[in-house]
Amino acid sequence: MKITIIGTGYVGLVSGAVFADWGHNVVCLDVDKKKVDNINNGIMPIYEEGLEELVKKVSGEKRFIATTDYRSAVEHGELIFICVGTPSNQAGAANLDYVFSASESIGKYTPEDDYKVVITKSTVPVGTHNKVREHIKIGAGDKKIKFDVASNPEFLREGTSIYDANNTDRVVIGSDSEKALSVLEDLYKHLDSPIVKTDLASAELIKYAANSFLATKISFINEISQICERTGADVKSVALGMGLDQRIGSRFLNAGIGYGGSCFPKDVEALYRTSSEYFYDFRLLRGVMDANERQRDYFVDKVFRKYGSNLSELNFGVLGSAFKNGTDDTRKSVAIAVIRVLRGAGANIKLYDPAALENSKKELGDDNIEYMNSSEEVFDKSDSVFILTEWPEFANLDYKDLVEKMNSKVIFDGRNLLDPLEMKKLGVEYYGVGRKEDADDTH
Repeated sequence: MKITIIGTGYVGLVSGAVFADWGHNVVCLDVDKKKVDNINNGIMPIYEEGLEELVKKVSGEKRFIATTDYRSAVEHGELIFICVGTPSNQAGAANLDYVFSASESIGKYTPEDDYKVVITKSTVPVGTHNKVREHIKIGAGDKKIKFDVASNPEFLREGTSIYDANNTDRVVIGSDSEKALSVLEDLYKHLDSPIVKTDLASAELIKYAANSFLATKISFINEISQICERTGADVKSVALGMGLDQRIGSRFLNAGIGYGGSCFPKDVEALYRTSSEYFYDFRLLRGVMDANERQRDYFVDKVFRKYGSNLSELNFGVLGSAFKNGTDDTRKSVAIAVIRVLRGAGANIKLYDPAALENSKKELGDDNIEYMNSSEEVFDKSDSVFILTEWPEFANLDYKDLVEKMNSKVIFDGRNLLDPLEMKKLGVEYYGVGRKEDADDTH
C-alpha cells in the first residue's frame, strides 16, 4: 500500500518506519525542514531503541522518505495517518488545532478522482472524527473528493515502540465505512493480534479509557505506599500479593513518585474534561490526578523533613530526568518537577540521564545544575543522591564503592530500584516509597 504519515514524532516516525518494514511505500510529512533533512540523513529527532537502524534500512530499500511537500505527500497516500500532537490547552482539554490543520490540507491536496482513507492515530476526544470530516471538506473547497475517516489509536510504549508495533496486544480500528475498515484490516492482518473493529466513537474512547485505567492503577499503588509508610508494611510485598491475583496482574503496580510523560497526564485530564462536557462528573479520575500530584509532594516532603526548607549549600546528585526509562522524553516528567523543587529551595544539582540530558537542558537550563557524563560522577561529594527515573543501570551500580565518595550516605529512591536491607548494610540512610527499612528484596 501507499501510506502517508503526517507528523514525525514518537507515533508518526515509528509507525512510518514499521509500516515500511512491513513492505509498504511510506512518505512521512513534517513542516520542519531541518527535522525532515535529518531523518533522510539517518539522524533521528527522538531517542528510541532500534529506530535509527530501522529508518536507515527502509530508506535504503526505497520504501521510506520524509518530506515537507504537503501536496506530493497527500497525493501519494491511499491511507493517510494523522499523527500530530494533541497537547493539553489551558483548560486541560486536548488542543486539536494541528489535527484540524492537517485535515484541511488533506482536503486541499486530494485530487478529485482519488479515494483516501484518513485515519487519526493521534489521541483525540470522542467526536473528533466528525470535525475531521468537516475540516477535510473545508480544505477541499468546491472539489468533490472521495474519502472516509477512521480511527486507529496507537498503544506504543516509548522505549519499546518498535517491538510493540510488531507484537501489539490488539489493533483497534473504527469507522462508519466498511470499505475503510476492510483496508485497515488488510494492513494489520499479518499480525498475531486480535483486531477490534468498531464504530468511530468507541475507537476514540478506547485509548483514553485504557490509559486512564493504567494511570488509576499507578495512583492506587502509590496511595497504598502511603498506607505502608504509616503502618510499617512494605509496598513491594503488598504489590506482589496483589499482582499474583490474575484478575489484577502485576504490571503497573510499582510504587514511585507518580506517572508522567506525554500520554497519561494529558489523556486522564482530557477524558475528565470530556466527561464534564457531557455533564458527567468522573470523580474517580479527579482522585487519580490528585493522588498523582500528592505522590510527588510526599516524596519531596521527606527531603524537607530531613534538611529543612532551605537547601542552599547542599549538593544533590540526581539519577534520571526522563519520565521513564528507555526514552529521552522529558515532557511532564515527574523527575524534572522534583528537580525544579529541589533547585528552587536552593540545592545545587548534578544530573545524569543515559538519554535525556539534551532535553533536560532545554527544560532546566544551567542555573545551579551541572550535567554529568556518567552515573558515577553524580555521587562525588554529594550530600544525597536521588533516583528519579527507573533506568535498569541505576539498580546495578556498584553502590558499595560509590557511596564512599559521598559527603554523607543518603539516598532518596523515588523508583524503589534498590534493596533497603542492602543499603542498610552499606551504612546508607535510605528513603524509598512505601518501603520498610529492613525489607529484603531477595526473598
